[in-house]
Amino acid sequence: MRRRLAVAITAFALAPSAIAQSPQPAQFASSTLWSIADESFGGWSGFEVDPDGVGFVTVSDRGLIVSGRLLRNANGWLIGTETGPILTLTHTDGDPLPRYWDDSEGLAVAPDGRVFVSFEAEHRINEYNDAAVDRAVHLPRAEGFKDLQNNSSLEALAIDADGALYTLPERSGELTRPFDVFRYRDGEWTIPFTIPRRGDFLPVGADIGPDGRFYLLERRLSSSQLGFASRVRRFDLGEDTLDGEITLLETQPRTHDNLEGIAVWRDALGDMRITMISDDNHRFFQKNEIVEYIVPGDLPPPEDNLSDETLDPDDENL
Repeated sequence: MRRRLAVAITAFALAPSAIAQSPQPAQFASSTLWSIADESFGGWSGFEVDPDGVGFVTVSDRGLIVSGRLLRNANGWLIGTETGPILTLTHTDGDPLPRYWDDSEGLAVAPDGRVFVSFEAEHRINEYNDAAVDRAVHLPRAEGFKDLQNNSSLEALAIDADGALYTLPERSGELTRPFDVFRYRDGEWTIPFTIPRRGDFLPVGADIGPDGRFYLLERRLSSSQLGFASRVRRFDLGEDTLDGEITLLETQPRTHDNLEGIAVWRDALGDMRITMISDDNHRFFQKNEIVEYIVPGDLPPPEDNLSDETLDPDDENL
């Protein structure tokens, strides 16, 4: 593994007034650009933030992992990052992940510190006791993993307070088919529920907040506007049900870059914060940014009479 020190230096942040506010439940708080003078930097996807909203860890789509601190001003707005060395995730033999096995996308950290990473090539989830030094352990693969599309599978990964893992693919396989949610608990995989498709957004990240709810980050690529739109839906998580759906935020294309990772935590005022990270796809015209929204404590009731929007069968998001 590479242990070369890499420190991020960022100073760009947006005030809440910099992005137009809307009546949606989640309101924009702040964002900051993130960069490191390291040729391997970029492509960040899976994302976790500590309960204090400061420490973070993220994985890239090239099998890399890095941790650091989110810097905030006196008002709690993001103003930059401090970042440690970029490290390489390992295979089961302790060596760096080989080509075609290194497309890490989802990230979940268990209460006991174990790290889980999902991959959308060679569909699987790796477990690490310490992702910085430990060799990977492959979790058993769910039967349904074999039917997932290449480069569109296990983008999202979340873990609950009891250590159960939840993952779902980026694509469901059909325009009207809901997304299967796979749960790994007590050594067994099940599909306890599905998530309905709404329009042409596709899942890219998930987290279970301190409120016990399931948060789903989705994106939509707009070819006409040359940018990404983002959406976050929240669900009440039951034993075998996922209901109480509410859309917390939905942005216009190019409001942010390609947001792929999501972390949910509670601030000192008791409000939920949704912190997200973008994947620049290793392209010079995109950017890595960390974006944060605030969800006030009192929200309107879940949405009623939700129905699937008209889907364009020629849309590349499907």
